[in-house]
Amino acid sequence: MIKHLIDQDFTDILGQDKVKKDLKSALFMKRHVIIVGPPGIGKTTLARNVAKLLPDTEVVDGCEFHCSPKNPICPECKAKKTIKKSKIKGEERFIRIQGSPDLTAEDLLGDIDPIKALNFGPLSMEAFTPGKIFKANNGILFFDEVNRSPEKLQNALLQVLQEGSATLGSYDVDIPANFIFIGTMNPEDFSTERLSDVFSDRFDFIYMGYPETLDIEKQIVKQKGNKVEVDFPEPLLELCITFVRELRDDENLEKKPSVRASLGLYERAQSNCLLDGRKKVTFKDIKDAVVSVLSHRIKLKPSIKYLEDPKDFIIKEFSQHASKHEDSLGGDG
Repeated sequence: MIKHLIDQDFTDILGQDKVKKDLKSALFMKRHVIIVGPPGIGKTTLARNVAKLLPDTEVVDGCEFHCSPKNPICPECKAKKTIKKSKIKGEERFIRIQGSPDLTAEDLLGDIDPIKALNFGPLSMEAFTPGKIFKANNGILFFDEVNRSPEKLQNALLQVLQEGSATLGSYDVDIPANFIFIGTMNPEDFSTERLSDVFSDRFDFIYMGYPETLDIEKQIVKQKGNKVEVDFPEPLLELCITFVRELRDDENLEKKPSVRASLGLYERAQSNCLLDGRKKVTFKDIKDAVVSVLSHRIKLKPSIKYLEDPKDFIIKEFSQHASKHEDSLGGDG
């Protein structure tokens, strides 16, 4: 399943050649990975792309744990006398977990069903209902923002990551699960939990940044952004994207705008244009959108945040940015 990925291209992500190579290298050796980077750069898209490229596989028909007909893992499939088979695509074997302080070990590993426990006995395999981890069998277990989960939950994952089996409380549950674990984390988010050393030691970390060039980010915006029937002049589109990219390099910012900011300016400028009854985007359409799109996506450093409001900062910086590009705008600025 994993070696099949080596000859594939992650076409859903533009650029990021080093990241793609590192990911292929780790997956080839069946290593679990955590993709590290700021929000809005395509970490989730990349993980979904891995799932899309997985080959179709034969499973027990209707089984939510994607049991192999030759080696079923869930209690229901093991109890069946006859098994119907079906094939499912890699995308259908993508299981997403959203990191949260409220997440419990039972959510991930599973729990004992009290009604089934009465029928089959509290320690029986039939009484156990596998959790989300086992739904990723023969697929991708994608753990978004893994560092938002408490250390107790991290510890609960250690055994299943290492051995493919889980121990839940006083119940010994031995269920093999064949999955690729891809986690993500944002190192710039300070409201998160610390990853324990024993947990992080089970992963390779792959570091992903913002789009490498203006042209790549422009392609991303054009491909991923919503479009309406208006003309968006190329100089104005470059004005939007170069402004966002300059903000990422601004030494006064603690939190930087992601590609979602570039997409936001692209989409909102179009809608402003259409709402004004025009068919061609103007500088004013962009200017009217910058505060709404960008002010909450930045965070000023302590040295200036008490002196200047983020909205005023964006207005001032955008005005200065536009004045530097006045010649290319042909008087539209």
